[in-house]
Amino acid sequence: MKAVLFAGDGRVSVESVGEPLIVDPGDAVVRVRRAAVCGTDLHTVAHAAHVPRGTVLGHEFVGEIAEVGPAVRGHRRGDVVVGADFTACGTCWWCRRGDHWECAERRFFGTGESFGPPLAGAQAEFVRVPFADTVLRPVPAGVGLDAAVFLGDTLATGYAAVRRAELLPGDTVVVVGGGPVGQLAALAAQACGAGVVVLVEPVDARRELAGRHGSVTAEPDAARAVVDQVTDGRGADTVIDAIGGPRGLETAFALVRRRGGIVSVGVHTDTWPMPAGRAFADELTLRFAIGDLMRDGEQLVALVRSGAIDPTVVASETVPLDAAPDAYRRMAERRTLKSLISF
Repeated sequence: MKAVLFAGDGRVSVESVGEPLIVDPGDAVVRVRRAAVCGTDLHTVAHAAHVPRGTVLGHEFVGEIAEVGPAVRGHRRGDVVVGADFTACGTCWWCRRGDHWECAERRFFGTGESFGPPLAGAQAEFVRVPFADTVLRPVPAGVGLDAAVFLGDTLATGYAAVRRAELLPGDTVVVVGGGPVGQLAALAAQACGAGVVVLVEPVDARRELAGRHGSVTAEPDAARAVVDQVTDGRGADTVIDAIGGPRGLETAFALVRRRGGIVSVGVHTDTWPMPAGRAFADELTLRFAIGDLMRDGEQLVALVRSGAIDPTVVASETVPLDAAPDAYRRMAERRTLKSLISF
């Protein structure tokens, strides 16, 4: 089969590799119909300390069940399914609480050993899925492939931020970063009862997209003035950091009100000197969240199926598998927002 591989030195290539096989009784093999290129994929390629050359990349996918192991009970050949971006056993103490990310069996598709033992990714014609009854979810009628592919990570992450924020109806929410996760976090906040949603983003096209879909927008330098205008100078009830790192957190702290909350879903790899004095004096809450289709699948499917959220608005292009390297380059150069791969 053909797959997108990490080729070293920040590059990807499309090569022929062996097809995956059932290894454990709870495995399934999925024939991929759509995959997506994610910001995490770009980070994996650019910072590949734990990713050997030849790794099959990708963790966002939807497709059809091609084969199931003897212990799989919830899926049959031919079923259309979407996969979570990481695996979990579904039965341990953490999984029973809905904290699948903490499962000792966690493996993240297509990222080498960055987040656990390696597992081949889903930018391939076929992908092996351990713990299939937990990791895979049926795609219902009325939800197209282009929408379903977002359920496993990008929308799950945006929704996880909103859920973690514990919004009250009418709350003012600021989203820092207008990439795919930030755009869908803004849509999720609107769908879940936020009042004004402000998206802060330096790229004109990304602000324009958010504005067309219900957000007030602001360039970073003007963000505090815009937030003050819509909150009578208080600051945002919740700020969602969708970019990560010190810059995202510093921007969030500059925009949140006293006794407000910050939720970060951006990837963090560095230390950061948190302003603990201000956080204490202003009674601020700082939380982090990771998307989880296994936990939030019912709500995510309902939001998409009902039309409350259309995640396809962030899809810039759909390309064949052989064109994936060019799609990676365009996304890395910010010429596209989100690329889908069609099989």
